[in-house]
Amino acid sequence: MTEETAEKIMLVCENLSYFLEKKNEKYGNSALEPMNVFSKSESEDLLYARIDDKLSRIKNSEELRKNDVVDLLGYLVLICIRKGWLSFKDLLD
Repeated sequence: MTEETAEKIMLVCENLSYFLEKKNEKYGNSALEPMNVFSKSESEDLLYARIDDKLSRIKNSEELRKNDVVDLLGYLVLICIRKGWLSFKDLLD
């Protein structure tokens, strides 16, 4: 891997972290601690539903949008948090 690629990976991850922190400030911790006003589903099931909705939107769209990709990344990060998958060292070969 080149130094440039490594720097870009770090930049994307840092910006995703900032994005998720700001979203959490704006909407509260609703993805991991839903209010359950209408839906009584667990947060993990609701995250899966959001991912399904986002994938459907991508499938039915003419172009891939930055917003859709970032939302998916965010949902996947939140699933990792919900499941306690906070480290990935065990997955390295």
